[in-house]
Amino acid sequence: MTSQCLLVPIKGFGQKIADSKLEKIPISLERDYALSALPPHLRKEATVYLLDPTKGYYMDKKGTNGFICFISRMEWEWGEFRNDYTMPISFDAVGAKAIFTVYQDVAAMRASGKFTARQIKDIVIGRIRKGIYKAPASPGISYMLEPVMRGYPGDPTSNKIMTMSMPHYMFYAPYMNNTDIGADTDHGPFIGNPDNTVLGDKKGPYGYIIMPAGEAEAVQIVKSNSDLLKRLVAYKSYYKIKAMGM
Repeated sequence: MTSQCLLVPIKGFGQKIADSKLEKIPISLERDYALSALPPHLRKEATVYLLDPTKGYYMDKKGTNGFICFISRMEWEWGEFRNDYTMPISFDAVGAKAIFTVYQDVAAMRASGKFTARQIKDIVIGRIRKGIYKAPASPGISYMLEPVMRGYPGDPTSNKIMTMSMPHYMFYAPYMNNTDIGADTDHGPFIGNPDNTVLGDKKGPYGYIIMPAGEAEAVQIVKSNSDLLKRLVAYKSYYKIKAMGM
């Protein structure tokens, strides 16, 4: 798998509440983009959440298989508002209960226009420390098999955002780091847990063991989503990627 990543400098963290306003993604595009996080056999019966920038997430379609999908428009750990951050993500029932709740609250706080990004970050940290937000109660999986995503490639000390093609699988790994699994970050699975950077080593409840899709699988994912990719690029040019096999 190869990708062409676009780097854009991040604004400083001194943002104002006025910066919180999000652009609404066209509904049909948002729905299909969210569903692309899931493997095809789970999409028909999955629950889909869309984002109303003035209110937060709402259920667009109620599913029956326990999986949910949506597009993350903000990662609280970075403490900043962006309009171009879009990460389709899905959770099983365990993740929907423990992790999606945080995404819902963050989106609602941003939509209210009453908080700065830094205030939202501080509120989430406070709720984690008070035990209001808890780690997943059991093992589980989050699929992120979309053909393209736009987000932060590293930890919250990074100053970059990227457009990238990296379909992958994520398994809940609260309070873990790369040392715990003997990770080789250039090959095989690794830990993704920005909460560790924010809260201190091994104190992040929302970590994942991340396993990138194999090269052949990643190529097929991009090919099978060629129509979606064209629609995304037509919407915003920064979604354009050059991936193997295309």
